[in-house]
Amino acid sequence: MENKNQTSTELQKKLRTMITLALFAALAYASTALIRIPVVNPGFPLSYEPKDIIIAIAGFIYGPLPAVGIVIVDSFLEMITFSTTAFWGFLMNVISSVSFVLPAVLIYKRRRTIKGAILGLSGSVILTVVMMLLWNLIVTPIYTGAPRAVVAGMLLPVFLPFNLLKSTINALFTVLLYKPVSKALRAAKLLEEPASAPGKQKLLVPVLAGIFLVIAIALTVLYSILYPILSAH
Repeated sequence: MENKNQTSTELQKKLRTMITLALFAALAYASTALIRIPVVNPGFPLSYEPKDIIIAIAGFIYGPLPAVGIVIVDSFLEMITFSTTAFWGFLMNVISSVSFVLPAVLIYKRRRTIKGAILGLSGSVILTVVMMLLWNLIVTPIYTGAPRAVVAGMLLPVFLPFNLLKSTINALFTVLLYKPVSKALRAAKLLEEPASAPGKQKLLVPVLAGIFLVIAIALTVLYSILYPILSAH
């Protein structure tokens, strides 16, 4: 009897996990489709969408493999529905999102504290910027037809600040939303209660989120000042 109850409980847990991951994937896709904010218009399709926040939160809860799975599903759905960049857009979306999500999730998996989350998200910002500079130089000339020298000239004035600003905003909102989302899922019985919840970290959440917010605002101001100057050269 106990084995049957245990099997039933495990099946229910797996079903809840599948439902929640499907919900995260749907939210990531919807956010990509509905919230696309053009940041600059340098002749390339650069826009901000908040899907990486949703995927990073899913990764914090369920781990790196489900998060990467959501990235691939979301990028594929985007490619076959409303994307104008076909396979190359799919490739760049996967690289960008995986670069942002994996460092944060892998570090947080080892250090499940707010400090671990902040350390991981900081690594995510750095890796995203570096990877997107490299891959924009490789891929952007292919699907836009722009000369590689032109793209290279835009790496510092356009692609670097864009990806730095985008990933910093994503890190900020991941910190702010992770706990409320986790609590909402537990209230809906889609997520189990944690074994222990450290109390000392409660103050760190608003403080560190505030630091990310200041950084995001400073980057936005700096970007708006420097972009016209740098792009003129």
